[in-house]
Amino acid sequence: MQLSFVDISEKGKIHTFLNPYSYLLLRNNTELLRAFDNVLVDGQLMVRFLSIFGIANVQRKSFDMTSLAPIVFGNAELTREKVFLVGTTPDAIEVAVVKLKHEYPKLNIVGYHHGYLDKEEDAKDVINSINSLAANTVIVGMGAPRQERFLLKLKKTGWQGTGFTCGGFFHQTSTKINYYPKWIDKFNLRWAYRIYDEPKLFTRYFILYPWAICLMILDFKIKKNK
Repeated sequence: MQLSFVDISEKGKIHTFLNPYSYLLLRNNTELLRAFDNVLVDGQLMVRFLSIFGIANVQRKSFDMTSLAPIVFGNAELTREKVFLVGTTPDAIEVAVVKLKHEYPKLNIVGYHHGYLDKEEDAKDVINSINSLAANTVIVGMGAPRQERFLLKLKKTGWQGTGFTCGGFFHQTSTKINYYPKWIDKFNLRWAYRIYDEPKLFTRYFILYPWAICLMILDFKIKKNK
């Protein structure tokens, strides 16, 4: 596991992202993170937190249209990668696919599926589809830790493609291709915009985020004293 800036164009790697909320969810499942080739830092808050604890030269890398998504889709267009998308609701993923194809006309989306894979058999069926279609770029937005577990299950089948988790990206894209207004992105107010757009996230940002930061400080101190 590498927690840093990486070349996401490198083929055959799986990547996931860490923010305070996903840290809270994955804190007791660190084996999932260790199984990934790269863990990228999602959000300015995490970047600042890490710099306080001496981890410098880490940049914010999120799977959205203000960060990595245009690079990933642009590269996939140029190299004619076979792309498979997994995530969000059945209706939202269809709308997201239409919007992505409109934005990237040459993007070769060979398949997609919603992210509500409640049964083990459902996940296996989607994984079989990915392998049978020979998709070599897979993007999964099911929320942590489900999206991480899905990519690892896919990799265990012998799949050798490039994978990314993407959280709520498909849900956001089904609303609009450029979810964040430019001025929101410029002033790093993406968190505030998400609360405005989805008020249910208030608890995540104002209760769970502070709690996660407290746990991160505790974990850093425990690790330092070992």
